[in-house]
Formats: sequence, structure tokens, C-alpha cells
Amino acid sequence: MADGTSFLELVRQRERGKLKLYIGSAAGTGKTYRMLQEAQDLRRRGIDVVVGFVETHGREETEAQVGTLELVRRSRLEYRNVVLEEMDVDAVVARRPQVALVDELAHTNAPGSRNGKRWQDVLLLLDEGISVISAVNVQHLESLNDVVEETIGVTVRETVPDWVVAQADQVVNLDISAEDLRQRLREGKIYRSDKIETALTNFFTDDNLSTLRELALRETASSVDRSREEVVRRQEQSTPRARKTVDRVMACLSSNRAISRFLLRKASRIAGRLNSDWYCVYVQTPAEAADKIDTSLQRHLVDNIQLAQSLGAEVVKLQGDDVPETLLRFAAERGVTLAMVGQTRKSRWYRFTRGSVVDRLLAKRGGLDVLVVSPPDERTPRNHQASGTDAGESE
Repeated sequence: MADGTSFLELVRQRERGKLKLYIGSAAGTGKTYRMLQEAQDLRRRGIDVVVGFVETHGREETEAQVGTLELVRRSRLEYRNVVLEEMDVDAVVARRPQVALVDELAHTNAPGSRNGKRWQDVLLLLDEGISVISAVNVQHLESLNDVVEETIGVTVRETVPDWVVAQADQVVNLDISAEDLRQRLREGKIYRSDKIETALTNFFTDDNLSTLRELALRETASSVDRSREEVVRRQEQSTPRARKTVDRVMACLSSNRAISRFLLRKASRIAGRLNSDWYCVYVQTPAEAADKIDTSLQRHLVDNIQLAQSLGAEVVKLQGDDVPETLLRFAAERGVTLAMVGQTRKSRWYRFTRGSVVDRLLAKRGGLDVLVVSPPDERTPRNHQASGTDAGESE
């Protein structure tokens, strides 16, 4: 926290639970180890703390840190003839500790679980007044999905909405150099021996780890900035004369799936750095009415709206035959100061006989800033792979 409040002090304020999040650049940075260390320290200070779910991956140093911490029983679910263990969120709620450790925030729960994602389990615990210490690797942030795929060549399928991370009361980055992390890998402290060479060659390269390290540092810095701005905002609200206008961001959604997903993630990042509200606005023209729009475009539009909601946007659907005028009117009504639009030759949404939406927004924008977002180069990533062990999915 920017004001120096300790997590212990936050826990003792107990109303809604408090969230502390460890962010790392990749597996092996020590997130789970540090969570367990902190749990031991909290228990020594008289805090009732339990392990809701921690994955040690068989690492002796990490397992030793579990010690005598209370482990809440896990649920066992059978899926495709395999028994899977998940955190039993209902058992944690029934136990009602002050603090619960919940590892791997981006994890997808097995079918049959109460929630589809572990971050949803965490939100449930927070609503129940239980504070949570959790961990995630930076590549699992939803808004970084395109950046990670473009720069590292990894498709990360398990993601956490940025608005969940933004709710954290404390964010701690566990920083470790690329070479030190590669050395830990060589020593067998991250993966089993049969996976080491593959990991060193594919995901755990100097370039990849340095890029992820920079992203993790930036995310932590952004979190600190958000905390400081929240303090300033509360102070301004208590002294109305000192209040300033808050910037609002508007992402102008089209039915083009590829550019829109990239646009939404970028809008989420910018809104997060501005600590501002943001909108995902779609203008339905007569040509895109429900009975006229192509089925595949309709499906892509729904997918993008769901993505926008997961990123924390307020989704607004408007109707009008003049897209720029409709967007400008909405921006004026809601106090939007930055409009973000995607540039693509393929989307008919941007082309009209009176000129492109982009051109007309720029011509009539008034006090509205317009940011034209170009999609990433359409090229095959240099090391394309799915999220998994080599993608640093686990701690």
C-alpha cells in the first residue's frame, strides 16, 4: 500500500476481506514459498491463517515451509476417469479463518466446481470477510494476452481479469534476474529433470524472461500508482473544492473480432494506468441489426462483449445510423476524454460513403482525444506454444 499500511493491519480491519497478491515473471520466482513464509509469520502474530490451496510441485524447500500450517481439505472431482483435487471454497468459508492462502489465481477449476475459475473463488472468500494471499504470473493478466503472444510467442489460455488484480490491497513483485532463474531451473528447483532442457530452450530464454520481468515490474508500479491515486481521490472527495475531473476512456467496439480484442486489452491497460472508469461502446447500425448481421459476426461480437466485461468495462450498446455522431454524443454525456478506435482495412464498420469512422471522429472530436490503435503484425510468433508448464503457468 502506498500509505505504508501493513497487511497485518489490513487484516485486523476485517470487513470485506483484504487481498494481497504476489506477482512473478515466471515459475520459480518463489511466490508460493513467500506466501507460506508470510502465513507462518502471521500465525506467530496471532492471526488465524489456513492453507486453502497451495501447490508445492514437489519442491522440498517449498514443502518444508508448509510445516504445521492447517490445510483445509480439498474437494475431489472425477473428470474423464481422472480424480482431480481443487480448493473446497465452501469448506474454507465454513472454517472462517482470518486469512486463507490460495495459490495460482489464474487456475481453471475442474468441471463440477462451484466456480469456473480460482479467482472467482477468491472473490467469494473476500465477500465472506476472509482475507486472501494469492499469487499469479504476470503473463496471465488478461490485458497482456496479446503482448505476451506477440513478444514471446506464447498463447496463454488461463487468464485473470485486470479488474481483479486492481482490487488487490497489496501487490508485491518477486523480482529475480533471468540468469538466476535459469540457474534455479538447471539445479532442478523448478521442474523435473526431464523437462529442464526443453524449458531452457523454449520458454526460459534470456529474452523471454527479461521481457516478463519488465512486465511484472511495470504492473507492480502501476498498482502502486493506483493506490496513491486512490488516496488522493479520497482526499479530494472530502474537500470538494480541490476535486479534479477524472478522465474516462471509451473503447469503440466493432464486430471485427481480431482488432476488437486487441483494442479492448489495450484500453484496459490505459484505463488501469489512469485509474479511471472505462466504457466499451458498440453502435449498432441498421445494417447490423439482429436480423441482418452475419451469424459469425454476431458470435464474435458477443465474445468481445464478454471479454470487455471480464476486463472491467461498462458495456454500452447504442443504436444509430451515424456512428461517429452517436459516439461523440455518448462521450459528451458521460465525460469521456479519450476514445480508442481500431484501424483495419477488413472491417466494414469503419467505412461509409461519408468517410471512415476514424476520420470523422478526428474531424469532429472537439475536446475528445482519439487514439487510433493498429493491430499487431499478422505474423507467426517466433516460438508459438500453448500455455502450460513451459509457459510458466505454475509457481
